[in-house]
Amino acid sequence: MENLHIAATATSPEIEFQFDQNTLSLRGESYPENAAAFYAPVIERLGAWLAQCNDVAITVDVTLTYFNSSSTKMLFSIFDALDRAAAAGNRVQVNWYRDEEDETIQEFGEELQTDFTAIKFTDCPVAI
Repeated sequence: MENLHIAATATSPEIEFQFDQNTLSLRGESYPENAAAFYAPVIERLGAWLAQCNDVAITVDVTLTYFNSSSTKMLFSIFDALDRAAAAGNRVQVNWYRDEEDETIQEFGEELQTDFTAIKFTDCPVAI
């Protein structure tokens, strides 16, 4: 499957899904005017790729400095797909990069860990 790259804008994150290397990355801020429209093709491509994965080690790097509530719903859809892939026998490692002083992003990462137990999460606080 062809890799997916979407450049960051002022309101949407950079999406870098290197399917050929089993690495996925989301970086930046996420508050697009229509989060469902922005994320729908991303989730669709991710789902199609995950359907082909069998006993694959997948690394997901997430470095989001801000996201709004509509983006949160879309992120849950992404993590739900990853969790189902992990439950099906793939190994999914999520590296959750965040400002060490940003409690909101930290708490969201903790909520993801609670909700999606098949995924291995690593909290990665960084000094900004």
